[in-house]
Amino acid sequence: MLQLIKINDMWTDMLEEGGQIDVIYADLEKAFDKVPHNRLIQKLQSYNVNTEIIEWVRSFLSNRKLRVKVNNSFSNWMAVLSGIP
Repeated sequence: MLQLIKINDMWTDMLEEGGQIDVIYADLEKAFDKVPHNRLIQKLQSYNVNTEIIEWVRSFLSNRKLRVKVNNSFSNWMAVLSGIP
């Protein structure tokens, strides 16, 4: 919440000084909720998305693991292969 207040303050200052602000919002969780990571990367490549952006997405999604806790017992760690970690 503090980041939202800070950026709002920065934008207000910029607008008061006659500046312009362009913002793009991306809800990654909803956009990629059930998409397999490899398929997502392939799709981005097929659309000729900038390679730096593809590498950023790949880095964000790679080497993610999860486990579940029920009462005091944990499951084994499992690789996250789809969705947003």
